[in-house]
Amino acid sequence: MRKFRVVFMGTPEFSVPCLAMLHETCEVVGVVTQPDKPRGRGQKLTPSPVKAFAVSKGLPVYQPVKVKEAAFVEQLAALAPELIVVVAFGQILSQRILDIPAYGCINVHASLLPHYRGAAPMQWCVINGERETGVTTMRMDAGLDTGDMLRKRTFPIGEDTTLSEVHDGLMALGADVLRETLEALSDGTLVRVPQTGASNYAPMLDKETGHIDWRQPAKKIHDLVRGLDAWPGAYTFLGGKKYKIWKTRCTGEKAAATPGTILAADRRTGLRVAAGDEVLEIVELQAPGKKRMTAAEYLNGHPFQLPARFEEH
Repeated sequence: MRKFRVVFMGTPEFSVPCLAMLHETCEVVGVVTQPDKPRGRGQKLTPSPVKAFAVSKGLPVYQPVKVKEAAFVEQLAALAPELIVVVAFGQILSQRILDIPAYGCINVHASLLPHYRGAAPMQWCVINGERETGVTTMRMDAGLDTGDMLRKRTFPIGEDTTLSEVHDGLMALGADVLRETLEALSDGTLVRVPQTGASNYAPMLDKETGHIDWRQPAKKIHDLVRGLDAWPGAYTFLGGKKYKIWKTRCTGEKAAATPGTILAADRRTGLRVAAGDEVLEIVELQAPGKKRMTAAEYLNGHPFQLPARFEEH
């Protein structure tokens, strides 16, 4: 494979395997990532996972507040990259940037395009109960994830697969698909396929996304819980107090009670709730001021007083 002169743009842990692959196979002349952000109780400025990896390998790092600023675009052009690779960078590129590299800008996108364009494709695939997702490499254009597709690989989603499992699977798969894309680009066999057909928009998540509506079917709530297990977590209220729900199980049993009603809360039968017209078991939860634990562990020392019902707010 040709040793391309590459600028890499990425920020989170998801991006690191792709950068590691490029470091092994190409000449990485610059790594662009988001500015350090305050984290933790002490709000200490912390580098992104991409920056941490780049620094460990001695790669030059750039952290523009706005990648579109003219001064940075000139700096980027001066690096003379043949190719720009973008993986979960977090900023939109201008046409001036897209025009810099001779081989264009390639994005590693965490879904099977044209489905789930946008900021949170992995999360919405799980939340919406999809049975598969995957990785698509794309030749970037000025639209939002609308460029020509280059390579695709699928990844199965089981009924109980969590976002964390999808994330880790696609993170490894992304580097493999990127390698295949660059190999085809190198030997002249890479084919660009325009996107056609329907597309879903996958907007950014916020904390309100995780608010459970117990009137929804048990399967819908189960999918929400597993789709938000990394952040922000699904949640509900009891007695005005917020409880996070981290893991659930669809029982397939019917429930005649008002949605949100706690049907059982003991170590033998578990924590079972009416969700729509079915029974949903809560397997792991986090009570106010407590750590995440199994329902059995929580009920051992903090039994619910029945009758009780989880509230909408």
